[in-house]
Amino acid sequence: MTTHAGNGSDSINPITSELEQLKHTLNSILIGQQEVVLQTIIALVAGGHVLIEGVPGLGKTLLVRALAKTFKGHHSRIQFTPDLMPSDVTGHSLYHMASQQFTVRKGPAFTHLLLADEINRAPAKTQAALLEVMQEQQITIDGSSFPVPTPFMVLATQNPIEQEGTYPLPEAELDRFTMKLLIDFPSSTDEQSLVQQVTQADLANQDYLARVDAFVNPERVKQWQQAAWQIQTDTEVIDYAVRICRATRAWSGIARGAGPRGSINLVLVARAHALLAGRDFVTPDDIKALTLPVLRHRILLTADREIEGSSTDQVLLQLLEQIEAPRQ
Repeated sequence: MTTHAGNGSDSINPITSELEQLKHTLNSILIGQQEVVLQTIIALVAGGHVLIEGVPGLGKTLLVRALAKTFKGHHSRIQFTPDLMPSDVTGHSLYHMASQQFTVRKGPAFTHLLLADEINRAPAKTQAALLEVMQEQQITIDGSSFPVPTPFMVLATQNPIEQEGTYPLPEAELDRFTMKLLIDFPSSTDEQSLVQQVTQADLANQDYLARVDAFVNPERVKQWQQAAWQIQTDTEVIDYAVRICRATRAWSGIARGAGPRGSINLVLVARAHALLAGRDFVTPDDIKALTLPVLRHRILLTADREIEGSSTDQVLLQLLEQIEAPRQ
């Protein structure tokens, strides 16, 4: 496979610079989570949604607030609980006696960035309220469809440890998340830096996000997404992504493999990854770098592998070693 920069390189350079600035800004706020920040930006540029798994207190809400502020976007946070109703997410129609008419009261899902906190604490009926908006970027209320603002992105969180009283996400909903990110404790050095920054005396009565400046607007984010669609993708690279996903369906140790949406998302995020790197073409390394976050929530291990203590990431890494990548 031969790849070379096309004439589009000059047009993507300003976007790459803006994405680097966005990455730098978020890393200065969410200390010690460089990989999560990078993958969240990639998902935004690819027009996707992310499921973030990690214990509380690692800055998931802060990430959403900071990201929204950088492009003057709106954000909403929904705390998912067992008694949360679908209408609490999407909105509902209300009858006014005086005017004798129904009016639509839009829910918190009408926003640019929606943080669905502890999404697995709500029953499947409420979780399913997000299915339509995640796929079609619109919400139907009493038979009428209303578009949500663009760009639109769902960042859902779940706690991997405290499983009592939780409802596993339906397979159809899991599949709509472009990537599943694992957020872990920061390193000792990063945690020291974090504590030092947050406990500064001059920040005692200030919003921690005061240092975040908006440098683009939602329209510019949409241009980022359009630029990602224009990134050249060789047929051999697409074939590589498809071969990886198809291998999960017949791999020893995997009970259920990834569907076609896995292949599609692998290519989409690889384009965003190339754009961040300042390239106007995708390489096999772009695919390989994002295989774990794109596929880890789309496969189910066999009981034997789970008993052995294997993780989905370990199995996917073994699979990647066996799938031949195209020559660059």
